[in-house]
Amino acid sequence: MSEFDLIHKYFTRSTPSAELGVGDDAALLRVSDGKELAVSTDMLVSGTHFFPDADPFLLGHKTLAVNLSDLAAMGAVPRWATLSLSLPSVDEQWLQRFSEGFFALADDNGVELIGGDTTRGPLNLCITIMGEVPRGKALRRDGAKAGDDIWVSGKLGQAALGLANLQGKFKFYGEVRDECLKALHQPQPRVSLGLALRGIANSAIDISDGLLADLGHILERSNVGAEIEVEALPIVDDGVERDVAQQCALAGGDDYELCFTAPESQRDVLMALAEQLKFPLTRVGHIKAELGCVVRDGEGKAMKIEKGGYDHFA
Repeated sequence: MSEFDLIHKYFTRSTPSAELGVGDDAALLRVSDGKELAVSTDMLVSGTHFFPDADPFLLGHKTLAVNLSDLAAMGAVPRWATLSLSLPSVDEQWLQRFSEGFFALADDNGVELIGGDTTRGPLNLCITIMGEVPRGKALRRDGAKAGDDIWVSGKLGQAALGLANLQGKFKFYGEVRDECLKALHQPQPRVSLGLALRGIANSAIDISDGLLADLGHILERSNVGAEIEVEALPIVDDGVERDVAQQCALAGGDDYELCFTAPESQRDVLMALAEQLKFPLTRVGHIKAELGCVVRDGEGKAMKIEKGGYDHFA
């Protein structure tokens, strides 16, 4: 099978919202009036981001999900994506399942695949995703204000625990293990939350490298500090030691939940939003004017945190 046959068979679909999609030297897009284009790129590398024998359907889902999470953090409506694949060989069964997982999530979120590239090489997957947000309304990292509450969506640390279980570092079983592995392999991007937070949140980021690392980007860009209450973190509370679950929540990474800040006046609005969206939103701390981030234990004492999050080059 040639490169162009592969693209045509597995990755060419109708793109009604694009002026021109797959099949030319470039796609042509028309951004809606009054909107800005939000663009993000993420790469997944075999052996670094996923196991070489990963289920291709789940991998197709995750490849798109981690990019959708970036748009969610910006409050953008997903529209288009490009996909570049480096493949060791043409495995049609693998491609079929990968494309099914990719397009299942794409269809759920209104994403059209408008182009990309394929080449022979070690298995690497790269997506550039594009979305629209009303001009001047994007959620950003630089808007946190002293006095803001710090919120997170979902549960934190599940993916890190799932990975640790697969690596044999921690043993736990049953429903807790299933939930952690699902969080690792099939994260659910919080697009609906990101859209709802426009006009409510002052800043936002998606949690990909761990809460402390990603919150740190908000603090740096906003020139503020933070205090986190470790006992407030939404964590796995069954079958795993509490301190392990807390450490995974603080620094484990791969959550693809949202961390955002909002004024105290929005607390009731956000609790009502959590009921509407049917997943938890949890207040875990607050923004302060003094720089730095302090994590406090149940007695209010500052904790010593040895690991702040994942870094590819650390």
